[in-house]
Amino acid sequence: MSDDASRPDPVPETQAGRSKLPYLLLLASGIYIADLVTKILAVEFIDPSDPISIIGDTVTLTLVRNPGAAFSMATGMTWLLSLVAISVVIGVIRIGRTLRSPWWVVGLGLVLGGAVGNLTDRLFRSPGPLQGHVVDFVSVGWWPVFNVADSAVVCGAILLVALTLFGFEPDGTRAGRTTKSDTEQDGQESDGRKETQQ
Repeated sequence: MSDDASRPDPVPETQAGRSKLPYLLLLASGIYIADLVTKILAVEFIDPSDPISIIGDTVTLTLVRNPGAAFSMATGMTWLLSLVAISVVIGVIRIGRTLRSPWWVVGLGLVLGGAVGNLTDRLFRSPGPLQGHVVDFVSVGWWPVFNVADSAVVCGAILLVALTLFGFEPDGTRAGRTTKSDTEQDGQESDGRKETQQ
């Protein structure tokens, strides 16, 4: 038996690289801090009955307490939305351990930061745990009032859908394309078969 036969197969570069979970958590933390700070400022300086005009009546800062999901959807189901958010956080962190793709890091980081931001409101704001109302304060035209966390979740979800549609995998590979290591391994197996036949 030759030395080459006894060596283990080379590990693809995408699998050998370090996990990008720390970068995901760093991005999520930045989103969370931005969301938390802007909500504190909104509650402190915006009068619910007196919106602050940014661009006429089209863009305003309007303080709203939202019991529903992003963009004021599913009101009246706050406790269920809280449980969903907790599940999302757990799922994203578990997936994050295997991440190699920087674009998936960005998408999941946005979703994680936004989910934790709104979950914090539901856990600690009135009327009580799992029932707290989320602070929304950005109003743009006919669009429902939203916050930094809402924007992060929506942008992250759109990016993840796009990555999935175009075949980009969380491990950094692309569906339907063979890696260089795969090609080399196939070539080695082909050469081995030829030598056996000879």
